[in-house]
Amino acid sequence: MSGYGQHALDGASAVDLVVALYDGIIRFLYQACDAVDHGDETARRAAVKRALDIILHLQARLRTDVGGAPANALSEFYASTFAIILQGSQAASRAKFEHAIGCVRNVREAWRQAARDAGAMPLTGMTTGREDRAEGAALRWDA
Repeated sequence: MSGYGQHALDGASAVDLVVALYDGIIRFLYQACDAVDHGDETARRAAVKRALDIILHLQARLRTDVGGAPANALSEFYASTFAIILQGSQAASRAKFEHAIGCVRNVREAWRQAARDAGAMPLTGMTTGREDRAEGAALRWDA
């Protein structure tokens, strides 16, 4: 990640970090769409892998024991989005990727609204990765 991008995330709230991860998913899915348009299987697979890595990271951070129903709903959302992206990759389907983008964008906007409404409330049922950064591992999605 660029120095600017890393610096921008240093003071980010937990919700801002989640929104940034959703932005990464969207960016990589658009890259997958472009790869489909150009018939570039290697680029499509690389973009899909990056999007799926972010989803797996978000899924791994969920704490359904603490977050209850909202965390369970996010878990189901991540699982279904993962499946849609895999189907899109297998079929080289721009339509599937665009559907996944729309779903991710909707949930991203809900996170953004929650941040505005609650003044960057703490996340319930999710860890953000800040504890990883404290141990020297930077939050990355563009490596």
